[in-house]
Amino acid sequence: MSLSLDDVQRIALLARIAIDPGEEQTVLDGLNRVMELIGEMQAVDTTGIEPMSHALDVTQRLREDVVSEVDQRARYQANAPAVENGLYLVPKVIE
Repeated sequence: MSLSLDDVQRIALLARIAIDPGEEQTVLDGLNRVMELIGEMQAVDTTGIEPMSHALDVTQRLREDVVSEVDQRARYQANAPAVENGLYLVPKVIE
């Protein structure tokens, strides 16, 4: 797929980017190279290849799930206009 100068102007308008008339051809060439690269990538047969979640085989360092703060729910809910069974009650917005 090859883009035209009209396409570049429309993309610039949609993206709210000001492109000088002298730069339009440079932007067009760059976008066409990107579109060619996308076409090349789509042409590659990836049948049987499992998608990767990350480019490197890394694992996250996990920490123990322990409580590190004091329970202050009662203190916070003391200022609430309406509370029931430890939950904040709010007015119904959508019927």
